[in-house]
Amino acid sequence: MFLQGSATPKLGLDLAGGTTVTLTAKTESGKNPPQAQMDQAVKIMTQRVNGLGVADAEVSKQGSNNIVVNVPGEGQERVVNMIGTTAKLQFRQVYAVADGKPAGATASPSPSASGSASPSPKASSSAKASPKASAKPAGTATPRGRAADRALTAPTPSASASAKPSASPSPSASAPAAGDETVPGVTDPAVVKQFAELNCYTANNLAPGANDPNKKWVAACDQKVEKGATAKYILGPVSVLGEDVKSASAMPPDLQNGGSASWSVNLSFNGRGAKAFGDVTAKAYQAYQADPTSAQGQVAIVLDGRVVSAPSIQQGAITGGIASIDGSVDSFTQTYATDLANVLKFGALPLEFRQSSIDEVSSTLGTDQLRGGIIAGGIGLVLVVLYCLLYYRGLGLVAVSSLLVAGGVTYVSVVVLGENMGFRLSLPHIIGLIVSIGITADSFIVYFERLRDEIRAGRKLRPSVEVAWKRARRTILVADAVTFIASAVLFFLAVGGVKGFAFAMGLTTLIDIVVVFFFTKPLVALLARTSFYGKGHPMSGLDPRKLHKEPAAPPSAGRPTRQEA
Repeated sequence: MFLQGSATPKLGLDLAGGTTVTLTAKTESGKNPPQAQMDQAVKIMTQRVNGLGVADAEVSKQGSNNIVVNVPGEGQERVVNMIGTTAKLQFRQVYAVADGKPAGATASPSPSASGSASPSPKASSSAKASPKASAKPAGTATPRGRAADRALTAPTPSASASAKPSASPSPSASAPAAGDETVPGVTDPAVVKQFAELNCYTANNLAPGANDPNKKWVAACDQKVEKGATAKYILGPVSVLGEDVKSASAMPPDLQNGGSASWSVNLSFNGRGAKAFGDVTAKAYQAYQADPTSAQGQVAIVLDGRVVSAPSIQQGAITGGIASIDGSVDSFTQTYATDLANVLKFGALPLEFRQSSIDEVSSTLGTDQLRGGIIAGGIGLVLVVLYCLLYYRGLGLVAVSSLLVAGGVTYVSVVVLGENMGFRLSLPHIIGLIVSIGITADSFIVYFERLRDEIRAGRKLRPSVEVAWKRARRTILVADAVTFIASAVLFFLAVGGVKGFAFAMGLTTLIDIVVVFFFTKPLVALLARTSFYGKGHPMSGLDPRKLHKEPAAPPSAGRPTRQEA
């Protein structure tokens, strides 16, 4: 992936600019929301950002009802929208379904299972018991083209069942016609009227009350697909809430094992959710057995007041606490499945938010600061190189080459992290990398001084290389361990720029250990075999005559020393 991606590091908000979004909490009373709910919303949004691997993003509370999200880089609208998604998940039994146009309007041709319109579409679906410990009942294709087959997963194989429902139930069979005020099983005439008048082809097609889990009956629209048909539903009481979801993960297509052809989201419920999910699927299965064309044989998966999918339950109650949400290949992409799994994994926001403002952040100020930081780092590096060459002579070349290798490994690490984990280089990171120049040089100095001590003691260079290394490596490991622990503690306790500084320090500390163990020490052992270093050339930095300390002259004979006197 590194070879296919960019060879330059990704830059953070202060260096490359980005997007700043202000989200304002909405309450039914119009008053400021409780601060505990605001704090919980900030926590969930931060978890969503971390789940996407977006580095250097910041989520902070501003005032009593605003949350500010800073996302680095261009094209981050998807991330911003996903962070602010409420993600209220509900499972409700379907009682009626019709085309999304209001009653009395000219109905558009019902789409086929593939999503294309046709005058009289028909879709067939069947489910067979799988040899694995799971079976996936086929479902009716939703009118908007996102097929719901295999949308729910049973934990154990069940008897095979098949049916041939139409691609979209006709309004006369499962929806009230214009002027009708009743729907079989629905006890709220107001919802029936709202359903008949609901227009799901508008831009803002969120039906009033559709996202309220306390409402027994709701009318809801399908998630609208551009240039595609959509449907509307009457849904019964909430059976399972998103709070009962224990885990969520995006899964790739599994064509080899007869699985979904699209990406999917696998859900697992806690004990309460598993029981409730088994009850609602049992009820839907009974309705399906009584009438395969009945809308009550479907269970709708509702996200933020809109129906994601509404599969038919054709193979009995699902009691294992496992569900899978999938759809058509065109609409249920990897990005959609990943975002959906991410928002469901960390739970729903306790409040609803609207975007108050979206601003693009310029990188001009950060670029000037980066230029100053690079100049300061360059001056520091030059001073370290001059010191090593003047004090250690030829041995200083080993230190310089080790610094170059460490710098190269650090650069590659930053690029790889940016391509694979979304890491973005910001000013605090660069400060940490500059400071690490001196820390990395300390490791070389510890080893070199141990080596020179051995030579001062009169030992030959080649055996001194190994003896000095055994003594120096413990000191190097202890010093780097202290630095790494300090960086880790700072990383987990700090926020914002300080956290970025700690990450850079921890990264370069690990790189320092790798370079010293696998480059510096082997290089010194190799140079010890050459005549320039092995014989102690005056310019090698290992000349025994310059390193050896002459013993003090003995006191003159016949004259007592000061101690003797």
